[in-house]
Amino acid sequence: MASALLALDWGTSSLRAYLLTAGSDDRPQVGETRNAPWGIMSLPSGGYPAALSQLCGDWLEGHPDIPLLASGMVGSAQGWVEAPYVPCPAGAAQLAAGLASVPLHQVPGQASRSLLIVPGVLQAGELPNVMRGEETQVIGAVGLTGGGEERLMVLPGTHSKWVVVRESTIQRFSTFMTGELYAALRAHTILGRLMSAEAKADSSERAFRRGLDVALQGGTGGLPATLFSVRTLGLTRQLNPEELPDYLSGLLIGAELAGALDAFGAGVRARPLILIGDARLCTRYQDALAHAGFGSSRTLAGATEAGLWQIGRAAKLIVAPDPSEPEVAP
Repeated sequence: MASALLALDWGTSSLRAYLLTAGSDDRPQVGETRNAPWGIMSLPSGGYPAALSQLCGDWLEGHPDIPLLASGMVGSAQGWVEAPYVPCPAGAAQLAAGLASVPLHQVPGQASRSLLIVPGVLQAGELPNVMRGEETQVIGAVGLTGGGEERLMVLPGTHSKWVVVRESTIQRFSTFMTGELYAALRAHTILGRLMSAEAKADSSERAFRRGLDVALQGGTGGLPATLFSVRTLGLTRQLNPEELPDYLSGLLIGAELAGALDAFGAGVRARPLILIGDARLCTRYQDALAHAGFGSSRTLAGATEAGLWQIGRAAKLIVAPDPSEPEVAP
């Protein structure tokens, strides 16, 4: 086993790579980070092997013995190789047991190595639910904050996740297509015709909260009906073009919060929440949660790399140095 890890966060639109070593309390220390716009939908010529080689080739040559571990859409049916979902409940041990392997014989000089890919999580039922990539962030958040008591984690994004974690294990979760709906409605429906790309901070914040209130109060006819108010408030000049995007954002995030109340019960308002994801988006969610009367929330950084480290440890790919052993001078 090694004491370091080459970790990859490989999603739909981007690839992020980390060189990790053991830090304090068995948390990873990030030696270096690299990024490229080479998600599974935007690969360079030569595909996955070329993307890995171009971004991390010198790391691979300079660290011939450390393992490689990736999470995200690279393990989907459209990815490099499919890492089948593991059933929920799932923790680091179950994810480690479900790792898929990709031989790197197409990467120059790496014929003897493989890339291991973290599986997603499947929640079975009449309406099944899945996550891929978020499970690594959740496991990382557990490692950063400690296991034990039940907690609720929120991962805003294209497909927002609300995840119940207990005893370091993902117990159940809900998905809300908030980000994807926002992008689609703004770019591909009549709602976007009156919108401006510019925003004015004060008025846009008022518009965002107005959208939140309309959604949380249920409106007339629910979200399909209240969505049309994006257009009518613009046509009647009750909202200006700069305010409409934020009003739409408020409507959709408000609908998500209402859905979370339905999924997890009114008691969720009193529970502390951990937010994981893009800092600006998490700040918007924190504002929305506070406005909607939810309890305390905080944003957690570094969850992805921490999750890859924890899963690598569970898979016995890496071992942290024993602090009781004296360092050997070079």
